[in-house]
Amino acid sequence: MKQRIITAVIAAAIFIPIVMIGKLPFLLVIYLLASIGLYELMKMKKMRVFSFEAILSHVLLWILLLPNEYSTFLTENNYDKVQIFLIGVLVLLLYTVLSKNMFTFDDAGFLVIAILYLGIGFYYFFETRDNESLGLVYILLTLFTIWATDSGAYFIGKAIGKRKLWPEISPNKTVEGFFGGVVSALVVGVLFYVFSSLDYSIWQLLLISLIIAIFGQLGDLVQSAYKRHYGVKDSGKILPGHGGILDRLDSLIFILPILHLLHVL
Repeated sequence: MKQRIITAVIAAAIFIPIVMIGKLPFLLVIYLLASIGLYELMKMKKMRVFSFEAILSHVLLWILLLPNEYSTFLTENNYDKVQIFLIGVLVLLLYTVLSKNMFTFDDAGFLVIAILYLGIGFYYFFETRDNESLGLVYILLTLFTIWATDSGAYFIGKAIGKRKLWPEISPNKTVEGFFGGVVSALVVGVLFYVFSSLDYSIWQLLLISLIIAIFGQLGDLVQSAYKRHYGVKDSGKILPGHGGILDRLDSLIFILPILHLLHVL
């Protein structure tokens, strides 16, 4: 726990000022985090991280991450990000033939899902922050709600948790912890209603907090599912006491696209 707290304090001291600055510095950090995330996923599957497929996958990820304001060179040449991505998928499939199945159809499918998972999640991370008037408040609302959910689920689960939530995926999570996380998230919603500049009713903020709490924990279970499938404890080792980038941002990159697709943010 001591190591986790030290790492969290140092990471927050570096990360939060960059989030507050936003714009290009924040976009560069998004690119870095997403690239590390893809590296972690490839390492979990024991894929070559210095290879043609790795280079192509990173290029496709970087294209998906491009904000609209930075992708004019694509539109000027009558392409959009989706078309480039689809071309990349066809190249990955073609490479299964050229590599004589050293790079397999399963590998190609894994990379396509990985690129979409990270590309969509981190794209909406930047898009949320890029809202000039409320972007920072949206990010803080999401982050504080996720942190409250995680903390509530952990401490309440440790204190009174008895019924396993999903033992085949994450044996330590409990039903009591799940609802403890939800209650903690709702408290954050109330605090943002009282102290923030968001023009939402109390019921709207409670609904947003509820969505974040539920789908954030589901996003964490998605991370647990593929870690268990590939037989690893953590996605990486870059954050001592926490694991990898995906271990810390799994809920965030899962929930932000949902909030946007539901037109909540």
